[in-house]
Amino acid sequence: MQTLRLKAGSRRPAARPLVAVALAGASLIGLSPAAAETLQGALAKAYQTNPTLNAARANQMATDENVPIQRAAGLPQLTLNSTFNENVLIPGGQFVIIPRTLVTSMQLQVPIYQGGLIKFNTKAADARVLAGEETLRGTEASVFSQVVAAYNDVLRDTQILEFNRTNVSNLEVNLRATQDRFEVGDLTRTDVAQSEARLAQARADLRNAEANLIASKERYIQQVGEPPAELTPPPPLPGLPASVDEAVEIAIKENPDIAAATKNSEAAGFDVKAARAGRLPRLTGIGNVNRNDNFNGARAASGLPINIPSTQESAVIGAQLQMPLYQGGRPSAQIRQAQARRTAAMETQIGTERAVIQQVRAAFASWRASLDVIRSAESAIAANSLSLEGVRAENGVGNRTIIEVLNAEQELINARVILATARRNAYVAGFTLLAAMGNAEARDLDLDGVALYDAKANYRSAKGQFLDWTGRDAPMIRSTRTVTTPAQNAASALADDATVAAPK
Repeated sequence: MQTLRLKAGSRRPAARPLVAVALAGASLIGLSPAAAETLQGALAKAYQTNPTLNAARANQMATDENVPIQRAAGLPQLTLNSTFNENVLIPGGQFVIIPRTLVTSMQLQVPIYQGGLIKFNTKAADARVLAGEETLRGTEASVFSQVVAAYNDVLRDTQILEFNRTNVSNLEVNLRATQDRFEVGDLTRTDVAQSEARLAQARADLRNAEANLIASKERYIQQVGEPPAELTPPPPLPGLPASVDEAVEIAIKENPDIAAATKNSEAAGFDVKAARAGRLPRLTGIGNVNRNDNFNGARAASGLPINIPSTQESAVIGAQLQMPLYQGGRPSAQIRQAQARRTAAMETQIGTERAVIQQVRAAFASWRASLDVIRSAESAIAANSLSLEGVRAENGVGNRTIIEVLNAEQELINARVILATARRNAYVAGFTLLAAMGNAEARDLDLDGVALYDAKANYRSAKGQFLDWTGRDAPMIRSTRTVTTPAQNAASALADDATVAAPK
């Protein structure tokens, strides 16, 4: 039996159980890693090649750059301007003729005070970086939840397909036996028709099961990037809460969507303060160095000697004060706009909290209900198996009809389908619950051989850049395309003895 182990070094306290999908040791089920796929392996592939995740990381990198962009407005600005003029047509009446000039100036501007605009814009950008990191956490949890669902869908639909194939095979045998007994007068034409009808329905159910499996495989490819190999049963999920109140309490503290909404609300608060800076004075230090070069070509129009140096240089330093007196009401409108957006962000924070609470409670209820369904289905399978044996035996001595045998077989198939579906639902609901609690992200999963993306390291790198000529690697695609993946069929994707495990 596979188990889940906690990932060492997690930032959460040990008292709070976490999910860490352990290496699905194929040796534990008698298969080599090359022969079967594990849930952990699927999650690792999705972490590296899923386009939704890779796009989210790239967007977070772009968000990181907003901090140095806002900070740059508060740093010195140095500009060099150079202009060369060649006078090709000199008008008459000039006392001094200068055929060509080169004017070069260098200007330095040093912001001294801007009413807090730079400070609050930078703080808002910082807050949005933190919100983006939380959003990235949420994206990871969402993608992993979809991978877990796709993985378990393939397992479930493979099992259901096998149930239906077995059912068709059994009904074909039953039909032949019924026809033989009809030939000898032991059964009526009605019995044969009932067997034929049930076989036709079973074949239709088989085609639907094949289509469902193909659809599940294609969803798996969409999330993981490659077709499912033989899938091993997923390991049990640890860290599931004992009560819905406990789950909600953890989610309020750890859910990334709530954390992102909180940080966005803080950023909106800084936007209000930055907007108020539009009504305050601004003080800037300035310095100019100028050089004018006439290449020693200046001469008097009369031909008399002229005393104009070849180059002239000058320098100026000073300060510029801008005092807004009236701006047509624009600053007030910007403040009101920022305040309205702050209100919207605060309301979004409450809305996000509501959505998370609903998700946690619904997932908890679905998880517990699925566990109850599993127990009921297991009991139903045991009872239906005994019932089918009895009905078949009684039919052999003439105490039961063919339709009663057919009904007993169908009830057993239905119970097995219910069990496979309930196991899938329980696992997916359990993982969804852990994701809503903030405990099902890349840092919580033991993805062996996968280097986790460090959003904070990229932020520190971006924040430490002060030069104009730095950059990052050229844009490239890291996700895998699936256009060359062959269309899936209804071949088995289930490892030997694999079942959809229910979380404990």
